[in-house]
Amino acid sequence: MHAMEIQQSWRVRLSFKNATILVTILNVMAVLFLLHGFLSSSLSSSSRDKLSSNQLSSVHLKYIKESEELRLAMQPLELIKRVREIQQEAYQEPKTVVQKDIKQTAAVDLSKRLKDLRSANDAASIKALEEWRKRKMERARQRELEKNGTTTSQA
Repeated sequence: MHAMEIQQSWRVRLSFKNATILVTILNVMAVLFLLHGFLSSSLSSSSRDKLSSNQLSSVHLKYIKESEELRLAMQPLELIKRVREIQQEAYQEPKTVVQKDIKQTAAVDLSKRLKDLRSANDAASIKALEEWRKRKMERARQRELEKNGTTTSQA
C-alpha cells in the first residue's frame, strides 16, 4: 500500500497545471538565455569594431581606397551607357510602329467613308435605290391584297 501512496503523490505533483507551469518556466529561461546571447554579442562586436577601426593604420586605409578606385575604374561605363540607350530605343520603336498603324488605319477608314459617300451620292445608286423601294412597296401591297382576299373568302 505504501507504493500506491507514492504513485498517487507523483500523480498530484505531475498534473497538467504543474506541467504547464514547468514548461512556461523553461521557456522563460530559454528566452532570457537567448536575449543575453544576442545582447552580449552585439555589444562586444560594436566594441570590437571600434577597436579594429582605431587599429587600422593609414596604410590600410590608403590600400582600401586605392582598391575601390581601381574597381570603379574597371567598370565598363561606356558599354553600360550604350546598353541602356539600346534598351530605350527598343522600347520606343514599338510605340512608334503602333502609332503609325493607328494613323494608317484611320486614314484607310476615312478614305473608305469618302468613297461610300461618293457612291451614295451617285445618281445611278439613287436610281437603283428608288427602283428597289418601288418593288418592295409593290410586294407589300400584293401581300396585303392576298391577305384581304383570303380573309374575305374564308368568311
